[in-house]
Amino acid sequence: MSQRGTMSQKGTMSAERGTATLGAGCFWCVEAVFQQLQGVLRALPGYAGGSVEHPTYQQVCSGATGHAEVAQIDFDPRRLSFAELLEVFWRTHDPTTLNRQGPDVGTQYRSVIFYHSAAQRVIAEDSRRAAAQLWADPIVTAIEPCRHFYPAEDYHRNYYRLNPGQTYCRLVIAPKLKKFAEEFAGRLSP
Repeated sequence: MSQRGTMSQKGTMSAERGTATLGAGCFWCVEAVFQQLQGVLRALPGYAGGSVEHPTYQQVCSGATGHAEVAQIDFDPRRLSFAELLEVFWRTHDPTTLNRQGPDVGTQYRSVIFYHSAAQRVIAEDSRRAAAQLWADPIVTAIEPCRHFYPAEDYHRNYYRLNPGQTYCRLVIAPKLKKFAEEFAGRLSP
């Protein structure tokens, strides 16, 4: 299976659309970063990896459901591979802090890659080994199958774009996007 191809829901290869589900702290940050990357068709905040069906934001924030805040990213594998998405993932959060990203603390903010196929699992594992060279501390990022993804409530979607003046957006997301833009300038969407 090609790195650029993905498995569809029916298990067949799709060259038109790939899906990645990534947790790297607050899903507002993850969504905002990946929305700017060339080849990304959609970044949708949501929840994965927990035990409650259709959880609410309040339930996930309690830490009791086991879900992580994630972004499910649909991408064009002809323009952007899963491995290239993971390169951005490793460089836009700290994968060495367990259940924490900056001011956000709890299992819902864990670093995690939810894979959608055996090929994605292999790519994620290889990517994690390679990313270890970027960090002085050990990487704690989990790699797990994506069994269920639940979209977040509507008010979480496009959060940064709709609320750039909100305190969290100014103090946490804006600096992350600035760093992202400097490091990945040639790969940003117009």
